[in-house]
Amino acid sequence: MMEAGHNAQNAALHADSPDRRCSRDDVQPVYNENRQRTLTAIVTVVPMLALAVAAWQMWDGLLQPSDLVVLAVMYALTGLGVTVGFHRLLTHRSFCTYPVVRGLFAVLGSAAIEGPVISWVADHRKHHAFSDLPGDPHSPHVGHGDGLRGVLRGLLHAHLGWLFVHSERGSHERYAPDLLADPVISFVDRTFLVWAIGGLAAAFAMGYAIGGSLRAGLTGLLWGGAIRMLLVHHVTYSINSLCHFFGSRPYATDDESRNLLWLALPTFGEAWHNNHHAFPTSAAHGFGWRQPDLSAVLIALMGRLGLAWNVVVVSPERRRAKELVGSADAA
Repeated sequence: MMEAGHNAQNAALHADSPDRRCSRDDVQPVYNENRQRTLTAIVTVVPMLALAVAAWQMWDGLLQPSDLVVLAVMYALTGLGVTVGFHRLLTHRSFCTYPVVRGLFAVLGSAAIEGPVISWVADHRKHHAFSDLPGDPHSPHVGHGDGLRGVLRGLLHAHLGWLFVHSERGSHERYAPDLLADPVISFVDRTFLVWAIGGLAAAFAMGYAIGGSLRAGLTGLLWGGAIRMLLVHHVTYSINSLCHFFGSRPYATDDESRNLLWLALPTFGEAWHNNHHAFPTSAAHGFGWRQPDLSAVLIALMGRLGLAWNVVVVSPERRRAKELVGSADAA
């Protein structure tokens, strides 16, 4: 077990780096912005349209238990691919694992269709470097105006709008040089489209295998593909928006990160967001049994199986040293 990051480069890439100045070499260039916006719109709108089909299916009594099984399995696999893989392993290096396991998590996270792994990591590391300051790719607090209108604009930007804006996206060379040099992760990044389509194909195949018909395969694709995308995307986006606006702040941080209890289970523990910003490299975001964190449970299980090591654990002493005076929910 370790309390510190793995090396000096790791510390430089995280929020406790002393240099929080924003410069243009921090930004990833985009060579065809219109195409990127069109693809983002498709990935955003199609699952919303699928929701109408799903609602009709439920209304007409056509929803089958097998559809919910496919939804649950695909939600868990791709969601944990994002939370354990993209976030805690690859962004913050909260634990070490074998290259094949690292690649598997990168594939599962890619199947969530939240963008290629290196772009995701670079954006998130830049978020930590400039959290709720100019330079943060998705802060709800910077540059959105005052009053209720400013609040609503900020929340919309942090939740979804930032995906269509490329002026503050994290430079791959600046924020993810370790992943660019990693042959496993760079391969998964280059072949992102394969894993995105593969996740949808897996939902179809699972539905077909359970239901034994083309219709079951198509409804499996609906629920385990489109509806799963809608759910995984928006619970992830809610961390950027809601968890920087609503909830409790047990720890002193230089931003507006918050813990949001009701969002903890669907996000597999990511909604303990103030905890995370206080201790970015911690493998656990939930501290104690009152803060459920399924991602941390999986990492702990991997450790017992010999699949994870150098797991970063924050001591109670470090946590107490950073508690806000009078906080009642830091335990």
